[in-house]
Amino acid sequence: MTLHQNLDENGVYVGRIWRPDTGPCLVTLRKGRIIDITTKAAPTMRDLLELPDPLAHVQNTTGTPVCTLEELDNISRPDAGENDLRHLAPSDLQAIKACGVTFARSMLERVIEERAGGDPARADAIRAKVSGVIGDSLRELVPGSVEAARVKSVLQAENLWSQYLEVGIGPDAEVFTKAQPMSAVGHGAAVGLHPSSSWNNPEPEIVLACASDGRILGACLGNDVNLRDIEGRSALLLGKAKDNNASAALGPFIRLFDDRFGLDDIRKADLDMTIDGADGFQLTGHSSMREISRDPADLVAQTCGAHHQYPDGFMLYLGTMFAPVADRDAKGAGFTHHAQDRVTISTAGLGQLVNTVMCSTKAPRWNFGTSALMRNLVGRGLL
Repeated sequence: MTLHQNLDENGVYVGRIWRPDTGPCLVTLRKGRIIDITTKAAPTMRDLLELPDPLAHVQNTTGTPVCTLEELDNISRPDAGENDLRHLAPSDLQAIKACGVTFARSMLERVIEERAGGDPARADAIRAKVSGVIGDSLRELVPGSVEAARVKSVLQAENLWSQYLEVGIGPDAEVFTKAQPMSAVGHGAAVGLHPSSSWNNPEPEIVLACASDGRILGACLGNDVNLRDIEGRSALLLGKAKDNNASAALGPFIRLFDDRFGLDDIRKADLDMTIDGADGFQLTGHSSMREISRDPADLVAQTCGAHHQYPDGFMLYLGTMFAPVADRDAKGAGFTHHAQDRVTISTAGLGQLVNTVMCSTKAPRWNFGTSALMRNLVGRGLL
C-alpha cells in the first residue's frame, strides 16, 4: 500500500497519526519519513491552519522522526487496534461539510434515484427517459444564469424538474454536514455503510481545508460514502444516507497550498478510482474537476461568510461526477458495494486514499471525540 507515486517530493504535506501510548499527533512528510510536529503553538490541525502562516510553521518546525511512510501505510489497516500506530484523518476539530450535485453526470443520477424511489431495478428505464429529454444539455450551463432559468422552465413543462436540478443549476449550491468533527477515518481504515442499504457507492472527491475566515489553505482526498437507496427514497433522509459510523474518509494528508501547488491545480485535477472486490469484481472510474459546474471558491463562499461561521475552520468535499451504473449482481441492478471492497482514490499531488468497505455496525466504533482530545492534550502538557 504505497502513496509515493502520487506525492510530490517538493510538496508540503500535513496529517495526523495515532502514536501508541501518546494519542493523536500532527505530522509532516519529509523525504519519505513521517515527522511528528505537534507543538504547543499547534497541538491540533485546527490550530495549525489558524496560524497566520501554516506553511512556514510546518517548514520551520524540526519535529521528531516516527517511521517511514511505507511503514505507516503497511500498518494502517481496517483491523488496527485503538492504540496502534496508524494514519488518522488529517482533520480534527474542523466541521466536515460537503457539496452535492456539483457535476452534471451525478446530477442526472440523483434525479434518477429520486424518481426510482431508491429502487435500483427501476433506474435503467428512468435513466433512458431522463437522458432522452435532457441529454448533455446541462453540462455547459452556468448555475444561476439566465440560460439555466430557461432550461428550468423547459424541464418543468416536461414534468422532469427535480430538487436535485434546483441545486445543480439554480443559484444556490447544496451544502450539507457530512460528518461530525473528529469522526472521519483516515487512509487504510474501514469505511462504513448503514446495514439497511442495498444500493450504494463510493464518491471520490477532492476536499478543501479551510480556515475560520474562509481562506483555502490546502486540499486532500475524500470518500463521501453514498447510500443511493436511502437518499433516493426521500431527500429528507440525507442525514441517514450520509452521516454514519466511518462514512467519511479523508486523507492521506492535506497538501498545503504554496507557489508550486494551489487552487488552480485543484480546478484541473483528475481523480482515478478503483474498486477491487473480494469476489474478483473490479470497477474503475475517472473524475475530472474541469467538469465541475461551480467553482471551488464559490462553493467555499456559499459555505462560510456573514451568514455562517466556523470558528474551528472546515473541510469541504467538492462533489463528484462518479455515479457507477455498471451491473454487478444482476442485469439491470447496477452497482452496489459488497463487504470487503477495497476502494482506492488517487490523483497526482495528493496521493492515494485507500479504504475497505464494511457495515457501519462492524467498523471500529468512534470513541475518541472532542472531549477526549482535549483531555489528552491537557495530559500531554500541550494545552
